[in-house]
Amino acid sequence: MEADFQVIDNYLMVKMPEEIDHHQSWAISRKADSFLVKNNIQGIVFDFEDTKFMDSSGVGVIMGRYKKIACLGGRVFAIHADKQIRRILYISGLSRVMEIME
Repeated sequence: MEADFQVIDNYLMVKMPEEIDHHQSWAISRKADSFLVKNNIQGIVFDFEDTKFMDSSGVGVIMGRYKKIACLGGRVFAIHADKQIRRILYISGLSRVMEIME
């Protein structure tokens, strides 16, 4: 399964795949950056509904997109993160730069 990208009201919605590892992370970063350049994006929403596994390269994807959108005054959000993904977001420190929605 690949990540799915959609622009809704100037927000980039990224539906993350079931597994986010170094094989997936490069493609996700590249495609998200393409949307950031082509659209007037005010924020990025990472949807983890289907995600069961994420390693450090997934953390890198989110941090990299945060750095780019923050320069434009935008924000980053996480939705539908299960217990394991939330734990990774908190342990990695991503919870300090993104809003984790319940």
